[in-house]
Amino acid sequence: MNRAAIEATIRIGLALNCDIASWCRMARKNYFYPDMPKNFQTSQYDEPLCVDGYVDVTVDGKEYRVEIERVHIEEDTGKTLHIGGSTGRIHGATESLVDYNRAGIPLVEIVTKPVPGLGADAPEIAKAYVAELRDIVRSLGVSDVRMEQGSMRCDVNTSLNKPGEEWGTRTETKNVNSLRSVERAVRSEIIRQAGLLDEGVRIFQETRHFQETTGDTRPGRSKETATDYRYFPEPDLVPIAPDPAWVEELRASQPEKPSVKRARLREEWGISEIEMQSAVNAGASWPAAPTSWASSSPRWAPPRRRSPSCRNSSTTASSTTSWPARCSRAWWPVRARPPR
Repeated sequence: MNRAAIEATIRIGLALNCDIASWCRMARKNYFYPDMPKNFQTSQYDEPLCVDGYVDVTVDGKEYRVEIERVHIEEDTGKTLHIGGSTGRIHGATESLVDYNRAGIPLVEIVTKPVPGLGADAPEIAKAYVAELRDIVRSLGVSDVRMEQGSMRCDVNTSLNKPGEEWGTRTETKNVNSLRSVERAVRSEIIRQAGLLDEGVRIFQETRHFQETTGDTRPGRSKETATDYRYFPEPDLVPIAPDPAWVEELRASQPEKPSVKRARLREEWGISEIEMQSAVNAGASWPAAPTSWASSSPRWAPPRRRSPSCRNSSTTASSTTSWPARCSRAWWPVRARPPR
């Protein structure tokens, strides 16, 4: 077992307010894919290392809590490159290449619980959550979390339902690689699902791919369930039982959380939330006080984008409703790799 990977996973779990398991074990996830040299992935299933955490994010002055279901460790796969097509996908490609250089390196997967009732704020909250998560992991020094380089990826799950009905069928938009794309992918998928529901069309559980050029999602494959992966305990690896004293040592050595540090520095420097965010986005050095930019406030802030309303033509409701009222839930599994 890779002690550094286990320590990094525990540090992430602690930073996300998770409970650390006193005993857990690895599992085999069985599926065939060209970038899986072994035809199975070493992962965790029903006994993850970290469980039941949360992250608080603020959007337009309102705080939202995104609950964390699990943080588990697994191995990364290779990377498949499709050559010759216009979209980089297998459809239309003339050949495919497989890069195995990253196969087998440690990978941490962070899975949230469903977040119901987000409405019109769902895209912005998804973006804010991934941004906060990126800052937390970067502050721990366990990954450079560069989304454009693939060291952090986001799978966006979205589902809609009509008020008073059970949760709808979810779709999973895979490997979204920027904060802006996370927001666009959620908004696009909500609009797409709302249109289908208005027409009485069934939503299928599937994976989808976000298109940067068009801003919409395209179907990938039908989404497997846990039973399809035939999980079973990994027979070649011993269970993981972190010493409680070691966990407490790691807890005591955790750095100040980014949200706490931002609030403290904003108060010390006497600047607004927008100015602080501008400093963060510009890569400002934390120990230094702000200078020129702190003396004035931005003259404008970009308006929040709203999606158009759509007519609900189903048999259970006849009035005109906008899709935000029916956006039931979203959750965002995120993967992070250690720096190379």
